[in-house]
Amino acid sequence: MGKNPNRSLIGAGVLAAIASSLCCIAPVIAAIGSVSGIAASFSWLEPARPFLIAFTTLVLGFAWYRHINSKRAGVECGCKPKPSFLQSAKFLGIVTAFAGLMLAFPYYSGVFSPESVNVGMEVRQGKIAEARLEIDGMTCDGCEYHVNKSLAEQEAVIQASSSYQKGIATVKFDKSRTSLKALSKIVETETGYTVTHQEIVN
Repeated sequence: MGKNPNRSLIGAGVLAAIASSLCCIAPVIAAIGSVSGIAASFSWLEPARPFLIAFTTLVLGFAWYRHINSKRAGVECGCKPKPSFLQSAKFLGIVTAFAGLMLAFPYYSGVFSPESVNVGMEVRQGKIAEARLEIDGMTCDGCEYHVNKSLAEQEAVIQASSSYQKGIATVKFDKSRTSLKALSKIVETETGYTVTHQEIVN
């Protein structure tokens, strides 16, 4: 077969698969590595996700089609050259599985993110406030995890949870030790998302 004609196709498919989920991978990496500000850098990719998924599926499907056809041609002509690993079905299978994991990342990124984060602390009666933050830039469970983590790491925060579908985060905190404005600033600094509105709800 000489050089593998599928190599460029496979590379393009893998890159598209990674790009399709980069908007959700970045927040998880940023939160785990405590890297501020990069999470929102790839949120612009979210609208292109359906097209990247379609492109990846078509490219890898065509790569499999060419691989199967070339294998049949070798059998029909009686020549059976031993393919290199990069030309093998095993390699193509590994690449396809990796691409599948990347494409599906937004659906299982929630394993990194508890629904809410609780921090044990003593709070004086009457000092607990509950607030809601409206946040622009969250696109998946990984984004929720990053927001929750940025809030929960603050000593004055008792509980934090968020929803990327609604674009909000709710937080309970000791108002004698911090302010809602300060917490909003922390979210923006740590995650790179924008807090568009903040209010005390209780």
